[in-house]
This record gives sequence, C-alpha cells and structure tokens, in this order.
Amino acid sequence: MFGAEKGKADSLDGKGLRIGIVQARFNESITNALAQACRGELAVLGVQAKDIDHVLVPGALEIPVALQALAEKGSYDALVALGCIIRGETYHFELVANESAAGVTRVTLDYQLPIANVILTTENLAQAVARQVEKGVDAARVVVEMANLMEQLE
Repeated sequence: MFGAEKGKADSLDGKGLRIGIVQARFNESITNALAQACRGELAVLGVQAKDIDHVLVPGALEIPVALQALAEKGSYDALVALGCIIRGETYHFELVANESAAGVTRVTLDYQLPIANVILTTENLAQAVARQVEKGVDAARVVVEMANLMEQLE
C-alpha cells in the first residue's frame, strides 16, 4: 500500500518540488490572501520560493488555459488554481463556477498533474473572507501531498 509505505510527514515534504500557481485577479483582495496563505504554507512545507512560478490571469474562466500552458512545460510537480467567484443576481455565477472547475479538472486528467482547485464559490464576500486563509493553506498541503503521491505511483 502506498499510503502505508510513506508516512504523513513524508507526504507533506515539499523539498525539491516545483509548483505553479495561477491566480485570478477578479476579487483580488480575496485571491491575494489565498496566494499569500498558499505561498506561506508552501515555504513551511519546504518548497523553495525559487521553485514557485506565480502567474496572474483576469478571472476564473482564464485559469484553465494558464494551467494548461504551465502543464505543457512539463517542469512542474503540481499546480494551484486560485480564484474567487461570488454569487450575483444572474446565472453567470453558475456558468463561471461550473466551467472553470471543469477546465481545471480536464487539465488535471489530461496531463496527470495534481492541481489544487481553490477557486472559491461563495454566496457573499463574508463567506469568501472567512475561507481565504484556510483554503490557501489547504491548497499548499494538497499539492505537496499529491505531488509526492504521484511520484510514488510512477
């Protein structure tokens, strides 16, 4: 069993990992907080700042194509998608939430590359603010654990 062979502490060892982060600028105060929390936790886990590439895109719908461009480079162990979609009065929320999530998933599967999808989908700004740090930290932990797991599975 892979999980039994490698302990929890080892699965969160980020030393030597190359990570790409794609951050949407829309709802920038939230996405900046997500990015700061994610980068901070990556450092705690041993990922060196020089091994993190961080790119900005306009909004959540643009995240998948930037992830795909990074994945095509073949130099990353895992990627992170950071965005924030807050429900409005129109159907646009569902469209953006569904399509961005589907695009992230497609890149993950097409390239067999772990991607932490932390595109928050909330009812209001208060919910986004309440989640911005915790989910940024979660993103870092997910990509490190999954990058290590994928290496084991190869």
